[in-house]
Parts: sequence; C-alpha cells; structure tokens
Amino acid sequence: MTSREELDGLTDEELAERARTDGDAFGVLFDRHHRRVFNYVAYRVGNRADAEDLTARVFFQTLQNLPRFQYRGAPFSAWLFRIAHNVVANWHRDRARHPTAPIEEASEREDDRARPIDAAVDGEDRSELRAAVARLSPDRQLLLVMKFVEDRGTAEIAREMRRTEGAVKALLHRTLVALREELARPRSARHGV
Repeated sequence: MTSREELDGLTDEELAERARTDGDAFGVLFDRHHRRVFNYVAYRVGNRADAEDLTARVFFQTLQNLPRFQYRGAPFSAWLFRIAHNVVANWHRDRARHPTAPIEEASEREDDRARPIDAAVDGEDRSELRAAVARLSPDRQLLLVMKFVEDRGTAEIAREMRRTEGAVKALLHRTLVALREELARPRSARHGV
C-alpha cells in the first residue's frame, strides 16, 4: 500500500497506471482533476445539476477505461478531457432527441458571474456562442474554459497543456478570431440554412 504523500508525488500518467489496481491512486487523480472537469462540463451544459451528474459519469467512464489508457506523449488530462467531451456530446445528442424542460427552470436563475463569457451576451446570442464553442476542438474548448471560466494565467495554462506560453497565446488568439468570424457570419450561413 502506498501512502497518500507518495501518490501525490506521482505524475498523472504514473497514477493512471497504478489506479488500475489501486483505488487510492484513482482518488488522487479524481482530486487533481475534478474541479476542472466540472468547470468544463458546467460551461458546456449551462446547468449545475446536469454538470454534477455528467462529471460523475466522466469519472465513472474514466475508471472503467483505465485499462485501455496508454501514455503516448499526450498528458493524461488530454485523455480525460476527451472522455468529458464525448460524455457532453452524447448528452447534447440525447437531449436533442428527447427534449425536456425541468420545473426548476421556471424559477431558478443561474449566477452569470460563474460564466463570465455568458454574462457578456444575452438570450439567442448566448446560445449562438455556446454552439460556436461546441464546434471547436476539445483542446480549444479546454483553453477557453481555463482562461475565461477558471481565470487561469497563460503560464499556468501552458504548463497544463504542455505548450509554450507563446503557443498558448497564439492558440487563444486564433481561437478568439475564429469565434469572432463564426459569430459575424449570418445565422443562416452558420446553420447551413
């Protein structure tokens, strides 16, 4: 049995290897990544209750798929966020097939301070922005969440994404330009109408 202090000193990739047989190692991975996964999912779905359920689903699928994880140069977090992306995409697809409206929506308003980008836009513009962000690659979505939802600095994002600060700044610039151009197009052109 390994102590918590020893596990805390391991890389994510080493923890993923150990977590196949050691629940404590998976617990450390969960503790390291839960907040970020939740923030990513919450931003993508816009509803705290659904985000909590989906975050649990992400970690359940992560645990189930750990035997298939292999380190190939990309960080464990990239693999984890690919799972989160797929869980959210499946959730959106299922909701489109079976739309529902919870009763709580009628009286509950979410705090816009939790989503700074959303605070800048209203109604239909907000859904257009969410749709445009959803069409971005997972690494660009993650970048936007870290920068604007978690309010992280460029140096911290660069370390997490294993890129240089210059590469992160360039990717952020290209991502924002692409979003701006996408949102400037007429709605009919964006939706293929």
